[in-house]
Amino acid sequence: MDLKAFQLLEFINTRLTNIERKISNLDEKVEFSLALQRNHLIRIKNNENIDDSIILYGQPYNDVSPQQAHFIYHDQNKDFILLDVTCREFKKPFSLKGVLHIPLEELKSRYIELGSKTLPIMILSEKGLRSIQACEILVRRGHYNVNNISGGYAFFPEEKLDIIDGPSL
Repeated sequence: MDLKAFQLLEFINTRLTNIERKISNLDEKVEFSLALQRNHLIRIKNNENIDDSIILYGQPYNDVSPQQAHFIYHDQNKDFILLDVTCREFKKPFSLKGVLHIPLEELKSRYIELGSKTLPIMILSEKGLRSIQACEILVRRGHYNVNNISGGYAFFPEEKLDIIDGPSL
């Protein structure tokens, strides 16, 4: 009889541990969702242009077209960080002035170089895939105004002034 009681107690303890773990996971998800909604409200309060789908679907970052990013990049009245997360070996078709280069592989340890968590960050990569990963990393670390430049360097309409890998004329 004592063995059955012990087994029952062990079973109950295991179930309680699993329930506690699930509650903890739910708490984390709810806290992240609330923080995300607060971040969206701040962006709306600051009259920032965010897509409806970000709010409706709870997306943690904004997708910006290369043309929108180009316009923001050249707007002297906009304050932002342009973050390049391409790998070191990638040869860019041009260089952008004022870009901060932190390869995706180093972002988790170097994200503090970005400074303010409220300053808008536009993230650019080779094809726009690494920039999506970078957006997710930065959102998880508390940055709320994170913008992925869709398509990456391939579609960014920057003037090809500072050729990195070509003949000089």
